[in-house]
Amino acid sequence: MPIDEEKIRQGVRLMLEGIGEDPDRDGLTRTPDRVVRMYRDIFAGVGVEAAEKISLFTSVNHDEMIIVKDIPFYSMCEHHLLPFWGHVSIGYIPGNNQVTGFSSLVRLVEAISKRPQLQERMTTELADALVQRLKPLGVIVVIKARHLCISMQGVKKEATETITSAQRGYLRKQITRIEAFSLING
Repeated sequence: MPIDEEKIRQGVRLMLEGIGEDPDRDGLTRTPDRVVRMYRDIFAGVGVEAAEKISLFTSVNHDEMIIVKDIPFYSMCEHHLLPFWGHVSIGYIPGNNQVTGFSSLVRLVEAISKRPQLQERMTTELADALVQRLKPLGVIVVIKARHLCISMQGVKKEATETITSAQRGYLRKQITRIEAFSLING
């Protein structure tokens, strides 16, 4: 989905004028173009069908858990348009011997994080995309993140970390969930 570069340039100019700046002064004249280039990257997931990033393979797996942890990500809070960033850990128990490559999980995180987002929704979207595409016996997604909207404005608590999790299928069962959390946090 192509972005409207001219609207972004106009918007940045209006924002600069709105805060009392001169968008034509040295140092700011090329800022709208810089923001366009940055937005192309940080919002590359807008309009992307995230589940399509998951490649499927058949591999003999006897209900064994697979975990990829500490996948780094950056995203933008949709409430304040300020960054939040952290790590995602994903675990799943394959169903019908359907697995995915580890890099597919990284690409899934990239696709979902590169859009205006809430951490809570991002957690749910990751879990739901895995269920939709892999049809696993169970899924767990844990996100640990820091938010500039907490650090820079409002309560201004810099070291605050937010943790969200979503579980589906077998990973909602206490014993399996405990195993997953111990592997993720261990």
